[in-house]
Amino acid sequence: MSQDKSIAEERETGLQLMPKFDDKGLITAVVSKAGDGAPLMVAHMNREALDLSLETGEAHFYSRSRAEIWHKGGTSGNVLKICDIWVDCDQDAVWMSVEPKGHGAACHTGRETCFFRRIKTDDGLTKLEMTGHSPLFDPKSVYGS
Repeated sequence: MSQDKSIAEERETGLQLMPKFDDKGLITAVVSKAGDGAPLMVAHMNREALDLSLETGEAHFYSRSRAEIWHKGGTSGNVLKICDIWVDCDQDAVWMSVEPKGHGAACHTGRETCFFRRIKTDDGLTKLEMTGHSPLFDPKSVYGS
């Protein structure tokens, strides 16, 4: 960091990776499919998950519910091969462009994307509508119950 730039200015406009983790040590990770940019999932990363992702070229996240590092596809074979990673202006979120491997599914429900339902409002009623993304594998046979 140059002596003329503050840490905030360097983080926002400089070329040094300086992730701004929240009070739980996490940043948001938005994941889209390389090529068409379709949204696949949103997860969180801590420093270790970000470092592992950069080192291996495969997506790693931090599971808040299990409180552990999660190598996406480590159990199912549906690894997310990283093509590009962008960081937002204040470096508190990353956007990963990935190539799904295995069955081509990013969602634990067996679907290509976690975004397989659309919110619809009709006559004042809000409901969810399926978007046609059928499961590509049987989650029960892969993950158990």
